[in-house]
Amino acid sequence: MAAAGHDVTLVAAPGSAVPGVRVVSPLERLPAQIGMATDEWRHVLGGLEALSGVDMVFDHSGPLGALLSAQGKVPSMHVVHGSLETELLGLYEGLFARAPALRLAAISRSQRGAAPHLPFAGVCYNALDLAEAPFRAESEGYLAFLGRMAPEKGVAEAITLARQAGLPLRIAAKCREPAERAYYERAVAPHLGPDVEYLGELGRAETYDFLSRASALLFPISWREPFGMVLIEAMACGTPVLATRRGAVAEVVLDGVTGFVRDTPAELSALVGRIGELDRAACRRHVAERFSTEALVRGYTRLLAPARESVRESVRESVRESKPVAAAPMVFSAPVPAPRPMRLPHDPPSPRRSDRARPVVPRVAG
Repeated sequence: MAAAGHDVTLVAAPGSAVPGVRVVSPLERLPAQIGMATDEWRHVLGGLEALSGVDMVFDHSGPLGALLSAQGKVPSMHVVHGSLETELLGLYEGLFARAPALRLAAISRSQRGAAPHLPFAGVCYNALDLAEAPFRAESEGYLAFLGRMAPEKGVAEAITLARQAGLPLRIAAKCREPAERAYYERAVAPHLGPDVEYLGELGRAETYDFLSRASALLFPISWREPFGMVLIEAMACGTPVLATRRGAVAEVVLDGVTGFVRDTPAELSALVGRIGELDRAACRRHVAERFSTEALVRGYTRLLAPARESVRESVRESVRESKPVAAAPMVFSAPVPAPRPMRLPHDPPSPRRSDRARPVVPRVAG
């Protein structure tokens, strides 16, 4: 947005930096765990205080930020990042009842369709910087899994798929929360071997390298995925996706062009042998056209238009009343990223932090 000529201020975690953007960090240090109530309140309240004179706020800080920003004097748009099939739906329903000015942006049509009664202003898909994603025309023959250690993400199903296909599987997954570690011990660790390897969590550059060398990304989910960043990360590297048809998957993956989308993992098993039919260059072109930073700017600009007109009307009203109006920048408020991962007894020697799932600048496109 800054490159497109907007004056952008970013409220983010300590140590965050974006070229050409003023960064405000209400917290002195990263919290020990994401989601801590005191840290969330300090982050949101400090950010909104710093942004009291701006033209527009795009909020990504969760329901708390949505509630407070919707009740402020500055027009705001809250981007919903979670699944609205969970208790999160009840939270947003309660927020809207108490803050009628609340306006939401969805990250997929599927997510918006799960709660059509909420005040969604539009859909802006997540996005990524293609310059960070290395393209490889040839793979190294293994299948990849990238995501969280959780039943709904389908790690165990990915292992079954890979073994049915007779191909090696490499798993890179977040595994820090107690439920994630318990699932790992129960459903994943017993099945590791020479053909199934757990790499731990990877950093951004390592994640892209891992994806770019894979024959395909396995995504056999069993929940209503609101978007699926790993899908566009894989396709940006030229790696096709084999995924179950849940949530936004069919919006992101072009069946038969950038991957295969089927209703069940069993149906995907027969398609592993057809990966070679897919053009890896077409996968990257698809991301460039629909999920690039340029597409993000187009999407946000579209959502900004009504708010911009509202600001102009406020300025005209102030002029009529002879009240001076100060110019102010546009603002993004971003969530505090997750802390470094914990290691497990079964982890390989060097599991590392993953920052791919919570970028400082929201990866959203129209």
